[in-house]
Amino acid sequence: MKTVGFVSLGCAKNLNDAEIMMGLLAEEGYRIVDDPMKAETIVVNTCTFIESAKEESVNAILQIGTYKQEGMCKNLIVTGCLVQRYGQELQAEMPEIDGMLGTFSWNRIVEILNELENPQKDSGNLFFKDKKPLIYPNHLPRIRTGPDFAAYMKIAEGCSNGCSYCVIPSVRGSFHSRPMDSILTEARRLFIEGVKEISLIAQDTTSYGIDINSGQPLLVPLLKAIEDMEESKWLRILYCYPNRFNQELINYMKSSAKLLPYIDMPLQHIDGKILEAMNRQESEEMIRSLLTRLREDNPAIALRTTMIVGFPGETEAQFEKLCRFIEEFEFDHVGVFTYSKEENTPAARMPNQVSEEVKEERYHQLMAIQAQVSERRNRKLEGQSLEVLVEGKHETQENLWYGRSYREAPDVDGRIFIETDRELKIGEFVWVEIEQGFAYDLVGSLKS
Repeated sequence: MKTVGFVSLGCAKNLNDAEIMMGLLAEEGYRIVDDPMKAETIVVNTCTFIESAKEESVNAILQIGTYKQEGMCKNLIVTGCLVQRYGQELQAEMPEIDGMLGTFSWNRIVEILNELENPQKDSGNLFFKDKKPLIYPNHLPRIRTGPDFAAYMKIAEGCSNGCSYCVIPSVRGSFHSRPMDSILTEARRLFIEGVKEISLIAQDTTSYGIDINSGQPLLVPLLKAIEDMEESKWLRILYCYPNRFNQELINYMKSSAKLLPYIDMPLQHIDGKILEAMNRQESEEMIRSLLTRLREDNPAIALRTTMIVGFPGETEAQFEKLCRFIEEFEFDHVGVFTYSKEENTPAARMPNQVSEEVKEERYHQLMAIQAQVSERRNRKLEGQSLEVLVEGKHETQENLWYGRSYREAPDVDGRIFIETDRELKIGEFVWVEIEQGFAYDLVGSLKS
């Protein structure tokens, strides 16, 4: 069996694509190996969201290219966002690459390998760059690389929001919903395989269905259909846009037994002029109203957001306003990014670009504020009991396990550490009484 190794960079959506490519190759008789040094073909699935992601992707390609001399590698295939955005430049400047697949072409992974293995093929690398988003079939093989008990599931591709700083529409195309039948088929298979938690992902999950349902979202009907599956456990929705978080979704989250009361809603800023310059679809008033309504409707809801500091033209007063907003609304989790000037975006051409030094100062200042907020909120949980999905055992400390409750999303939020003499099972649900709350993590004991 011919061996293939994968290196996937960037977000969970990118990893989802890589796992499907693995499944397609496995169906054709290829063997997927964990160690790229032992692979005859290596696939690097790239990211290009911000400058640091581009640098990471290029460095990974260069590193893997050395495996042609040091390892078993005969073919180096590069896929994903970097290819879609800079494919011609990669062809010209990186001769170690044998083949490339754009973001709309990952389903052609078997085809490109067959071409590369054809002794009659022309010299030079192959570049498949389709122009239309993929239509997900009901049969979609996938080799998951994460834990057995949790999985991400992509429900849409691309984005049509047109934020002035973002390259996603030019790389992933306009918003394109995955057919519901395909999603439900995969969800059912994941639950049957033993998955306890499915996180629905897209660039904008709350827009699911608008392109196939006359402009009306279909997220709630999709969630209901998944929840009705007998095997379903926890459902989580990630990356929700505030302008489409409607009352129907709020009501459903409150009444649902399986949709977790956790909202990941990237707001990026609160100042009205900055939001307008970002071409965001919501105003400061609308954001404040929505957050107030969410908290009043369900005081136990967990709120996560991301913010951008150092956007072109951001004044000290506008940044201070953002700081006050973070202190006032007390989000449970906040991710902070420094603005990345991406070529061919409207924001890159804006005047009054903020210096890197100021961006870094603002980043650390906002993160320090949020750490204090998170610790205050976590201390309020002391004495409460939370249902926790067990993820693993501490490597060095006896009788210490860790997991997550509804309040923590996989990979991005903190953990709950569980003190117990009992041997727990990874993937089981247990009730934990919280004893200590820290800035990012919680510590508790197993309830008898």
